[in-house]
Amino acid sequence: MHHELILILDFGSQYTQLIARRVREQGVYCEIVPFHQSLERILEKNPKGVILSGGPNSVYEEDAPKVGGGFYERIDAPILGICYGMQLLAKDLNGNVSPSERHEYGHAKLKVLSGQTQLFQNLPFELDVWMSHGDHVVGLPAGFHTTATTGDIVTAIENEEKRIYGVQFHPEVAHTPLGKEVLRNFLFGICGCKGDWTAKQFIKEEIEKIRQIVGENDNVVCGLSGGVDSTVAAVLVHEATGKRQTCIFVNNGLLRADEFEMTLALYEKELHLNVRGVDASAEFYRVLGGISDPEAKRKAIGGKFIDVFDQEANRIGDVKYLVQGTLYPDVIESVSLRGASVTIKSHHNVGGLPEKMNLKLIEPLRELFKDEVRLIGKDLGIPEEILQRHPFPGPGLAVRILGDITPEKVELLQKVDRIYIEELHRFKLYKEVWQAFAVLLPIQSVGVMGDFRTYEKTVALRAVTSTDGMTADWARLPFDFLQSVSSRITSEIRGVNRVVYDISSKPPSTIEWE
Repeated sequence: MHHELILILDFGSQYTQLIARRVREQGVYCEIVPFHQSLERILEKNPKGVILSGGPNSVYEEDAPKVGGGFYERIDAPILGICYGMQLLAKDLNGNVSPSERHEYGHAKLKVLSGQTQLFQNLPFELDVWMSHGDHVVGLPAGFHTTATTGDIVTAIENEEKRIYGVQFHPEVAHTPLGKEVLRNFLFGICGCKGDWTAKQFIKEEIEKIRQIVGENDNVVCGLSGGVDSTVAAVLVHEATGKRQTCIFVNNGLLRADEFEMTLALYEKELHLNVRGVDASAEFYRVLGGISDPEAKRKAIGGKFIDVFDQEANRIGDVKYLVQGTLYPDVIESVSLRGASVTIKSHHNVGGLPEKMNLKLIEPLRELFKDEVRLIGKDLGIPEEILQRHPFPGPGLAVRILGDITPEKVELLQKVDRIYIEELHRFKLYKEVWQAFAVLLPIQSVGVMGDFRTYEKTVALRAVTSTDGMTADWARLPFDFLQSVSSRITSEIRGVNRVVYDISSKPPSTIEWE
């Protein structure tokens, strides 16, 4: 794509994806790359600006992440360092960084020292900001001056001549109310961006790109999950290739209640996709028999999906391309920053199929976040019923049943989930949360129903608020709603006598339980 580009070098901050989101919200395209990306690759991308993210390390540690030699001299674009990024550029340019006697975590009051600073142009001289650091800059590099402080701590620095800027606070988080304006000053006032990143422009360019890749005679196959991502990807490719794309919608027996039949009808009648529905529930239950480990369940489901998908693709014949609804967070979480860092979990959409099937990948949403996908889906005419559907994991209910999988457990959780979602809609809360679901726990507890003691299963309800799924907070659902859901579940579903509510955020937890 021939768009102006902001490049974000990731040093391991939990907020790096939020930086990207804030940049994209301004209509400016950006990409995240590992801090060790070669300088040559960075220069090839010709960025309009470079942002150095925060990170958990101290810049003076022996193995601290750093940029390559010649970075500051050869980058012909403005540079903004955030938190660790500011400390790194200060150290690299012969300033001094040391541990702080007064660590700053949480809210702080920033004081802008000069009205001449471009980064704080047209902003108040006092700002509420969010801090998260134990080190700070104690000696500025030559040619730099301090533009803001929190107490006696240097909070923002800049060298206008070299177009290098640093902030110790996090402008990307919601806890910095005017952080968006700070980033906007960097993007438009300093980098000279125009903001040419829109959903309509993306659709136009992506359709043209797909047509150039696929050609006029090649067949395409797409795996549909029933969720937002794969649906938008399929419709986008359909716009480019028409009936030469065959969609395969596999029922693995782990979908929500009645979802397979309802979604298949929607694909055929409203979106007019060329789709094949395949009920392989029994096959998936067979390969999952006796497996309790979460990662083993994911791998078993992924392997069986490949087998089923491969069989159906072979029936189509002469297929050369595979469409997947991979999103940017999937890619980010599956890429190692240091080459050997821990991956939180394997992603259903990242890798696997092409190696076995010898197909070329088409991933039209690979550089997008979830809310961007919804905007594009809306412009493509996809019904709200799908676009507003909460995210659903590729392995389905298998990762919401802790322990081994049986058809009986799946049926029970489907009933619980149906009640939960029905009540969210009834209380008009469904669109207020990012994701809501139930988890079947591998424990039983004593209860009393009527005049009888029971020893039945426990389910946990989970609901979170988020913008992109990379970080999330637990949803503060009303007590009367929770009471209604709990009452319905324990009254209507035989086998459940206890309902609990999960109040964990991400981090430290993940959204899903497995």
